[in-house]
Amino acid sequence: MRYMMLIHHDETNIGDPAGQQALYAAWGAFNEALAKAEGAAPGERMQSPTQGKTVRTRNGETNVVDGPYSDAKEQLGGYFFIEAKDFDEAVKWAELCPASKYGTIEIRPIVQPDKNW
Repeated sequence: MRYMMLIHHDETNIGDPAGQQALYAAWGAFNEALAKAEGAAPGERMQSPTQGKTVRTRNGETNVVDGPYSDAKEQLGGYFFIEAKDFDEAVKWAELCPASKYGTIEIRPIVQPDKNW
C-alpha cells in the first residue's frame, strides 16, 4: 500500500551548525535507503512557511493570506511517498526518518483509485 509521510517541524529548532552537519548526513543516509526501497519516491523539502500563502474561497470571495494558516510552531516542512505492506512497516520508515527526532511525522494511506474515482 502507498503511504504519504508528512513532515512537520519547527524550523527555528534545527540546532547548532555542528548538529546541522550531522542532521544533513542523516538525511543523506535516509534518502539513500529510500532510493533503494521498492516503490518509494523521493521526497521534497518545502521552503519556509513564511514563503507560502493560504487561500480560502467562501461565498464567491477569495481571501489570500501570507504564510501558513496554523499558528502552531510545527509547520509542514516536507513529504515522502513510500510503499509499505502495512501501517507497521510505514511506521518503521517514519522512525528511520531524521525528522522524527526533531519534529512530527504524520503517516496517511493513499486512496487507491477504482473505477468510480
